[in-house]
Amino acid sequence: MASFSKILSKTDIKKRLTVPIKFLKSLPSFDGGHAIKFEARDEGGEAWAFQCSVRRRGHPKPVLTRGWKAFINSKKLKTGDKVSFIKCKNRATAKTSYRVRAEKEIKIFGAIIGYVPL
Repeated sequence: MASFSKILSKTDIKKRLTVPIKFLKSLPSFDGGHAIKFEARDEGGEAWAFQCSVRRRGHPKPVLTRGWKAFINSKKLKTGDKVSFIKCKNRATAKTSYRVRAEKEIKIFGAIIGYVPL
């Protein structure tokens, strides 16, 4: 099971989510292209359609573009909140699926004490 978690930056909230290069291997094949679409389900079972794009030349720098802003807005995420993507494989059917988890930052007196799932 491959996954990544990220504390959201201002750019992640305003424009796009930068994805770790290691997670690219977990996504469906790009088949020579520069973008792929995939679906991830949140904790409530809602399906979210995302597009992951890479640069055509040089360092790939993967980012989530399409679908990302709708997810951010729906979950009311802000800078400092956390998001996780998890690749799952059904042992019985060998089918691959993805999960996405959003967590709100918890602060007390300005100090971050943890995160709570949405």
